[in-house]
Amino acid sequence: MTGWQVGIDIGGTFTDIVAAQGAEFRTAKVPSRPADPVGSIFAALEAIGVAPGEIADLVHGTTRVTNAIVENKLEPVTLLATAGFEDIIEIGRQSRRDLYRLDVPPKPAPLIPATRRIPVTERMAHDGTTLRPLADLDATIDAALATGARSIAVMLLHSYANPEHELALAERLRGHVPYLSLSHQVNPEAREYERCVATVLNAAVMPLAAEYLARLRAELPAEARLHVMHSAGGMASPEAAAERPLLMALSGPAAGVAAAAAAARETGEPALLSFDMGGTTTDVALILDGRAEITVDARLADQPLRQPMVAIESIGAGGGSIVRHGPGGLSVGPHSAGAEPGPACYGRGGTAPTVCDANAILGYLNPRRRLGGTITLDVGRATAAFAPLAEQLGLPVVELALGVLRVADATMARALNKITVERGVDGRGATLLAFGGMGPMHAAGLAATYGVTRVLVPHASSAFSALGCVAAEMSYTRQRTLRLPGEAFDVPRLAAARAALMEELAAPLLAQGVARDSIAAEETGLIRYRGQSYAVDVPLSGPADGPALGAAFEARHRALFGFASGEAWEMLGLRLRLSAPRALDLAPPAPAGAAPAPFATDPCWFTPEAPLPTPRYERSGLAPPHRLTGPAIIEDDWSTILVPPGWSAAAQPGGHILLTREDA
Repeated sequence: MTGWQVGIDIGGTFTDIVAAQGAEFRTAKVPSRPADPVGSIFAALEAIGVAPGEIADLVHGTTRVTNAIVENKLEPVTLLATAGFEDIIEIGRQSRRDLYRLDVPPKPAPLIPATRRIPVTERMAHDGTTLRPLADLDATIDAALATGARSIAVMLLHSYANPEHELALAERLRGHVPYLSLSHQVNPEAREYERCVATVLNAAVMPLAAEYLARLRAELPAEARLHVMHSAGGMASPEAAAERPLLMALSGPAAGVAAAAAAARETGEPALLSFDMGGTTTDVALILDGRAEITVDARLADQPLRQPMVAIESIGAGGGSIVRHGPGGLSVGPHSAGAEPGPACYGRGGTAPTVCDANAILGYLNPRRRLGGTITLDVGRATAAFAPLAEQLGLPVVELALGVLRVADATMARALNKITVERGVDGRGATLLAFGGMGPMHAAGLAATYGVTRVLVPHASSAFSALGCVAAEMSYTRQRTLRLPGEAFDVPRLAAARAALMEELAAPLLAQGVARDSIAAEETGLIRYRGQSYAVDVPLSGPADGPALGAAFEARHRALFGFASGEAWEMLGLRLRLSAPRALDLAPPAPAGAAPAPFATDPCWFTPEAPLPTPRYERSGLAPPHRLTGPAIIEDDWSTILVPPGWSAAAQPGGHILLTREDA
């Protein structure tokens, strides 16, 4: 490929950028600009010295859609729904958010008020046959337009089986409203409530996403190809993202997980716990055999998204998370100092104590290094921010800082439990993959708290999500409801559904210039025993018939749950993922020479009794077979790897660093 391959991830605190061209590799961080995200992108390009005209491909991950949903900054939407079902958006499910707290609302407020829910006279059966023809079309369209909404969501009963009526409504509405979201395109599945919420959320973020992508596309040179990360861990065209912007929810964290899966395949690690600790949040995910788990049951702001997404557990605990003392003791997050003013030690006006300040007080952060060439650490300000809380608790500042790190590690260990123990997986035998601006500094402490003995810090760890953008495959994932009974299995109908999904997902790849013979397909059957609510994912390969699918389902059920009943089963749906790999070599050149010498030795606190002299090393000087014994600190411009006493660090091929607990 000629020209720079650029990956950019805009986070809540920093914007990360990675660029590769041939053997040259550049990376940087700049403070995010929440009011001007496009400005963040061009500031990042300037930081690495790449002009927009030199870009071949720019792959972008962003939290813009996620933040709009979480902060409820959504475009007003009008809902067109089958008569009698227009209130499903408010009725929802019977389950309560919190079973034992009556002061907590039992479910979230409806996304659309009753005045903007328009009934549609029509009805489809579950198999797609028309029970009631579409009628009163003029009155329905007039009522929808009278609400004045720019975005309209159309969710008709069983349209996933037959979209004829939704398409007829869309034909009449086009030209009258700029943004249309059709449920059979957003989520072609049963479960009407979840499909309705996904369709409405898609409509609500359409103006934001379309205008943002249009501005970005206009300010980039025409020859620079723009791609967008999506929540299933691949990249999509901006046109596809503008039509289905809900794809972009959690796209930044998904990029990090995609890079983690690639690292697992590169290093041969059978089980990885990806640990992405940034300035605002921490995101964790489980990767088995080089594959991240995909879920369609993710929630955001307590709303079901019903989109194929990487299964990520996200918590409000990052380097900028504010430390508070309340009735339950010390807590970390979810409130953050963000990029402006940032932690107190940044010297930009922050006064609240944060996790980053605790690390500065304990000596782990180097006060002589300008982070990214722009931020000088001020340990005195960090100490001043902790002093009032230390006085309130009657503790020395150092002891409080050590306690804050233990609280932060315990909070993050609970997130790891959610992706392992709560899914029936013992994660203690896995390797923790630590990245993000703060991840490598907390990795050993978190590993000790959780019970992991190996930590892998990957190449470009501080901008690993941006690296995931560059390394990501171009891919699209879609799921469709079929309901095929196991007895007298309808092979032709499954083949037709596979072919239709294949053409639908291949179209945007072909439009981006991907050769058809380079497209890889990954198919999954969603199979359940008759009467069950949820299905089991069963990988499909080659032609499928009833007996073969039944045997594969029984084997998968037995592997997951320890038994298989042999009862009647049905194939609820089909999931298809099409991808086109990108051949990029992103490994850095290995440094040569003798074992590295420390460039400084500083006192660092690991226990409250006394500090230990701790040598500091440049990460760029480490290469196999170099090995360091803790305590030690390994630094680059934006990241600090802490090797506590009792741990060792060994340089690995590909620029990775492996931390191992000595007593393991």
